[in-house]
Amino acid sequence: MFLSMRIKCNFHCYQQSSLSARFLGCLIVTQPATHASQTLIVSVSPPGLKPEPNAFVKELREMNIFHDAEYAKKQGYDLHEKTLVLPYSKSDRRVVYTFLEYDPLLDSSNMTTEDWAKIGKDIEKNYERYDGFVILHGTDTMAYTSSALSFMCDHLGKPVILTGSQVPIYDLWNDGRDNLLGALLLAGLFDIPEVCLYFRNKLYRGNRVTKVDAGSFDGFASPNLPPLAKMDVDVTVHWDMLWRAKTSTKFCVSTKLNCNVGLLRLFPGITTETVRSFLQRPIVGVVLETYGAGNAPDNRPDLLAALKEATDRGVIIINTTQCLKGTVSLIYATGEVGASVCDHCWPQVCMLIFGFLHVPHTDSRFIQVITKSLSISCKKVSLNGKMLYVLRPIILSLGDFDGRTPLHIAASEGHLKVVQYLLEHGSTIHGRDRHGDTPLSNAVLFRRKDIVRLLRKAGAHLSRESSWATLTSDPLCVFSLAAHGDLDGLQIWHVAGADLNTPGYDGQTALSVVSTGVLLRSLSDLCYYSFFPSFCV
Repeated sequence: MFLSMRIKCNFHCYQQSSLSARFLGCLIVTQPATHASQTLIVSVSPPGLKPEPNAFVKELREMNIFHDAEYAKKQGYDLHEKTLVLPYSKSDRRVVYTFLEYDPLLDSSNMTTEDWAKIGKDIEKNYERYDGFVILHGTDTMAYTSSALSFMCDHLGKPVILTGSQVPIYDLWNDGRDNLLGALLLAGLFDIPEVCLYFRNKLYRGNRVTKVDAGSFDGFASPNLPPLAKMDVDVTVHWDMLWRAKTSTKFCVSTKLNCNVGLLRLFPGITTETVRSFLQRPIVGVVLETYGAGNAPDNRPDLLAALKEATDRGVIIINTTQCLKGTVSLIYATGEVGASVCDHCWPQVCMLIFGFLHVPHTDSRFIQVITKSLSISCKKVSLNGKMLYVLRPIILSLGDFDGRTPLHIAASEGHLKVVQYLLEHGSTIHGRDRHGDTPLSNAVLFRRKDIVRLLRKAGAHLSRESSWATLTSDPLCVFSLAAHGDLDGLQIWHVAGADLNTPGYDGQTALSVVSTGVLLRSLSDLCYYSFFPSFCV
């Protein structure tokens, strides 16, 4: 298993083209060694297939569609062997992405909850370094991983996109190139703050997708929810369907998982002993796959009694259908035994709801609310007269002709209450205008210290690109502030997260510059007063 994350480059050309570049961490997680689920990074090694460390990055470097070697050399990216640069997109922006590898490489069928936790923590550790994350994953359990990460990532404000392929990228005819390129472009150029799965030109919500075909390029589908985005001649993003974190809390990852949950699929003739045995302790939650719209045998009182005994004991049972499409109703016998309904969700999603949310055993109503929220669609919202609720986060994140959002303006003008309102209603803290500035960098520029603190609390951070530019080449950079003894200005940058111990081109840090400046001014004042004693007080 290997992970790809972007490593900070210590030099960069800050021209207009560079300001529009986006930086991605690309996590390559798993690849199976079986032909049925070959992924992007499986290399052919006769007589069979086996993972080869570092081979994938070397292969991509030779493909012009994945790496602009001339631009990389000009900007110094070629000095980092695992950093690649995409050619210009239609929007005249580039995506810069870098790989790091997990060791050892793993088969996707061997994924465990510990692996999910490691991926989540690596995203959290590198969250401020990148504008988005792409996870390359074996297709066998990719839907499980995307579902797990969707529950693990709290207050997510950046895209996390999983993708893979049915045929290795090295083969002449494959789906790996399109899947990887599409995932990189969506993660790098669009503000989609969700965990998603990208396959065959479609971007799916991570907890609403499943693998439906082992031998087709259309290997994944989301029958009960339309794709969040489609990549055809043009890219179509359904902005009204996106979830946005409506909070001023910083991004974090929860890795606590209760593994005492299971899937139980009903079939004609299933014995009561089997069901009762399955529901014994330490089981705390069961996803019950029933017939049709949630039906179960109503002429089997012994079977229903076993289910009722479990719910009375505190076991939460989620009722979901065995069908690809459709909803579940509580009017059937399963509704009488205390089972909760899970509309439109796949069994693996329901199971992960148990594991990551740690619901109290008696709070089945909470489960119903959570599962129902996963099935909200724009059509239903409009029918209920709540379209404004859906549109508000979109409106509050729209930019003007310069790409400046309401949050940019409020942060610049120092309107603290407006900033708080915007954060609580889904406005993105990571949006950039055409100059590459974020609301945080605007607040720093205009010295809005209280707003800087609020944005930092909400998870805003200086980008790696703008942070280095500020420390080195900007006329108002911290070195200039230090040289002039502007302690208030330095404090603003420190609150914003700038490292005042970062050395400049001459090896000095801002702190050393300000210390030297204070000493020189003290000596200058001493000399001045020795010549003009009348000025001494």
